Amino acid sequence: MPDISILTEDELRKAVQLDLTAIDKVARGFAALASGGVVMPPILSMDIAQFNGEVDVKTAYVPGIDSFAIKVSPGFFDNPKIGLPSTSGLMILFSAKTGMVEALLLDNGYLTDIRTAAAGAVAARHLAPEEASSACIVGAGTQARLQLQALCLVRPIRKALIWARDPEKASNAASQMTKQLGIEVLPASDLPAAVSQTDVIVTTTPSTAPLISAEWLQPGQHVTAMGSDQSHKSELAPECLAKADLYVPDRQSQTELMGELRAALAAGAVTKGTQFDDLGAIVSGKAAGRTSDAAITICDLTGTGVQDTAIATFARARAQAANAGITIET
Repeated sequence: MPDISILTEDELRKAVQLDLTAIDKVARGFAALASGGVVMPPILSMDIAQFNGEVDVKTAYVPGIDSFAIKVSPGFFDNPKIGLPSTSGLMILFSAKTGMVEALLLDNGYLTDIRTAAAGAVAARHLAPEEASSACIVGAGTQARLQLQALCLVRPIRKALIWARDPEKASNAASQMTKQLGIEVLPASDLPAAVSQTDVIVTTTPSTAPLISAEWLQPGQHVTAMGSDQSHKSELAPECLAKADLYVPDRQSQTELMGELRAALAAGAVTKGTQFDDLGAIVSGKAAGRTSDAAITICDLTGTGVQDTAIATFARARAQAANAGITIET
């Protein structure tokens, strides 16, 4: 039986950071998804409402990559009240040729955080105005901070506003990101004003009710919505999608079930049966991204298994090159 590598969160953090290389790896995953041959089953989701928790299982086989990942991702959103992170989990790498287990990546959700932020950067790279200099981040958690960091890697952001239901969290996040990124980051108390006056808006919350209204959106803006990854969640009012000049799902079959598109279809803001070009089609050049300075664009990110296979195989290769982890004989 083949040996199995085991990598801890600390080892994976040292091996993989949120940088342009990680973003490019995730971008190639999206492009592969559009090229055909990828096997990506529907997300397995389990809601544990009693404890404000959920668990997602995602996977994808990508031709040309010798391994595939199965990712188990719990999110328990009351955990911070008892001193625990709201997300955790692990990834398992299997040989695509034999199905044998190759590695356990005990990342506690770190790689999911990185690949999710990288997807936001991919969306911004193809859909946000090239000279976008301001951003509004909705939410103040780990993903909010990573999304701003990722955005700054692909667009010349000079000022950002952070809004959260808890003003203290927004203030703390703004202070931290100012120091980390060397740009002006301020807490925002007025969400409509923050949205209306910025070039790029990124929503990063587990909200079950819309936070962004269509009348706040202005010509030339780009919106990335990445919090609606369950059928009961929604961050954008359905009218936002009707107002957009270009709506881009990461995978339409997913966003119809659990993304912002689901709510827009249910409300009649988008006609059932309308087909949209997925993000991978734009990344690979099969479809156009932003074509006008005045266009309003929206990208709906629900998280795909190709992202997990892309980041897991990248992380394992980086860790192996650094001689990290342990190997157990089976």
